Amino acid sequence: MAKKIVDRILPTTMVGSYPRPHWFKHQLLGRDIRVAFKEVQHEEAYDDAVATVIRDQEEAGLDIVTDGNMWYDDYVGVIGSFCWYMYERIGGFEPAREQHPSTVGASEKTQGGEIMDDWGGVINSGPVTRGPIRLADLYKVAKKHAKVPVKVSVGAGPANLAWHAYFKHYKDARDLTMALCPIFNQEMKDLVAAGAKYLQFEDLGAWLPLFTGNKDDYKWIRESVEMCCDGVDAKIGWHFCFGNAWGNDILSANYPQGYQTVLPHLFETKGIDEFVLDYANRDMAGVDFLKNLPKDKGIQIGVLDIRTAAIEKPETIAARIRKVLAHVPAEKVTLSSDCGMKPLARMVAKMKLKALSDGAAIVRK
Repeated sequence: MAKKIVDRILPTTMVGSYPRPHWFKHQLLGRDIRVAFKEVQHEEAYDDAVATVIRDQEEAGLDIVTDGNMWYDDYVGVIGSFCWYMYERIGGFEPAREQHPSTVGASEKTQGGEIMDDWGGVINSGPVTRGPIRLADLYKVAKKHAKVPVKVSVGAGPANLAWHAYFKHYKDARDLTMALCPIFNQEMKDLVAAGAKYLQFEDLGAWLPLFTGNKDDYKWIRESVEMCCDGVDAKIGWHFCFGNAWGNDILSANYPQGYQTVLPHLFETKGIDEFVLDYANRDMAGVDFLKNLPKDKGIQIGVLDIRTAAIEKPETIAARIRKVLAHVPAEKVTLSSDCGMKPLARMVAKMKLKALSDGAAIVRK
């Protein structure tokens, strides 16, 4: 059975980034946070931003909070900076944003291609080395402000990073991914040493085989996640984001049966306690598939749609939760948002999270 973080049935949390407070304008621009935070205004602004978004979540009633990913910069396609935070701090990657590898030689522009180019590609020109990622430092900032447990985002993960690279040192995505795994494993162990008990491993590389068309890729992707989680004494969820580029469903539009296609190859991944999945954006379509969850795996499931600014009624959230419980025992379920509220107005995000908490309370009652 999945490990408990709070002693409550159907605990609530959120997934992905939270809207930045408008006054938080500072950018790291590739710097080590221990360097950037020598500027007192930057350190104060970051500390205040984390305190603010945690307070929003607690006031909304969440049982488990996050730092809202305030640590990655507000550039490169909203979410692209999630990868660039890692590229800029791991040795072996060039600093320039290049055309995305997937669009090189394309005969015409597509919506997906333009989004990927905005995100950008990166040149891997040397062996990867562990730089100042500082996930433990960032966790300590969040921990001091939270009255409830903090879930920590770990990513973008190795296969995710390898997806967007030009290979001038490692030969391919698998080779680069495996080289990155020890770096992530040590970051996760450092988080546990700092007191973190709940980690959310972010690796969209799980979707890579749908694009390569090679089912053999599932094996090494599973092995890479197991390497990252090896010996990490915490509850670990693996997030399978279903895509949210400014509200555009690039992934789910092209692969509406994505979870059903991908997850069976990865159900038995060692070290993973739960799968983190976005379902609200499809009004829970296909949720019956989750009856196939392995006995030792839980689910953190999105019942809050963040692709729209419309604020759901708690009764709507409750109805979505009941659809989940028709197929998964309540003790295996954690409730969350779908991924990535960053494009929303902060007030809307907070009100949505309040609807999530209230909807969960209806079902518990």
